[in-house]
Amino acid sequence: MAPPVKSRSTYRQEQAAATRLRIAEAAREMFAANGYGGTSIDAIAGEAGVAVRTVYSAFGTKREILSFVCEQWLERAKARERAAEVLAEPDPVARLRAAAGWLRGLYEAGFDVVLIFDGAMDSDPETRELLRAKLAGRNQVMDALIASLTGRLRLPLADAQATFRAFAAAGVYQELVTDHGWSPDRFESWLADTLQAQLL
Repeated sequence: MAPPVKSRSTYRQEQAAATRLRIAEAAREMFAANGYGGTSIDAIAGEAGVAVRTVYSAFGTKREILSFVCEQWLERAKARERAAEVLAEPDPVARLRAAAGWLRGLYEAGFDVVLIFDGAMDSDPETRELLRAKLAGRNQVMDALIASLTGRLRLPLADAQATFRAFAAAGVYQELVTDHGWSPDRFESWLADTLQAQLL
């Protein structure tokens, strides 16, 4: 029996999705190399090998490309699924140490995106608002992970959450892993040990 033939509309949808992904990957590389503000739609189109109008048709604005890049990063890191797995861990110590692994996975899957975000904070108000919303989502997950340890914390909850966010800051990972040469494994172990000593 012959395999079913894809409909023309399905094929077009797949082609459109592949084009969006190619544009986003090209933009991610250019944002990382030249900065968000220093990268134009024209340059993204040239890097992706598509017409400028194709970029506008696929995304509309450079800001929407950045949002898509972020979503692709979170999907690649399985950030939401892994956060749920951490929260489901019954042992508080193991849960806190798994939270360090969750952060390591997030950074390892796309630390360049984190740096792109930092650089884009100086852009237009709409882009800053988008980035704040994305970062707020990450902070809400981190706060929820610490809130799940209520009753085992040695600090008030708000202080414990602030401590986690401080040690989890991108600058800490950059200093230890990117600049100082630590492996992601070593960073995760250090963060887990530090959080356990400071919070439990």
